[in-house]
Amino acid sequence: MTTLKVGIAEPDEMKARTMRIARGEEKPAPSDPTVWFASTMSFAKFLSPSNCELLRVIHAQEPESLEELAQITGRAKSNLSRTLKAMVGYGLVRMEKGKGLKLVPKVIHDRLELVLPLIEPRKKGTGK
Repeated sequence: MTTLKVGIAEPDEMKARTMRIARGEEKPAPSDPTVWFASTMSFAKFLSPSNCELLRVIHAQEPESLEELAQITGRAKSNLSRTLKAMVGYGLVRMEKGKGLKLVPKVIHDRLELVLPLIEPRKKGTGK
């Protein structure tokens, strides 16, 4: 499997970065995060112990449907569906077509790397 690179940036910072990229003023580096969270708190909440355990269960037990995953974990299917939708959005899980109309969750990455700048970089030419 692979490593998912995650960054933390406030929504205004992400919007400004996206606009710079769209205008061609900035080019994302291959080492840049591919997934962003608005705060360390939102990152920590999303990767709660129960969500990390869910990822481990999906990887280890390879459930063939959401129903089977609900039985294994004891979590309600509606709760799992919401959580998995968020995990798909952040690139941690993908949903594959199973037998019939069933969806099968698959873990995409086995590691996560957090890029967390502690100070803002100095702007060129300003000395700040």
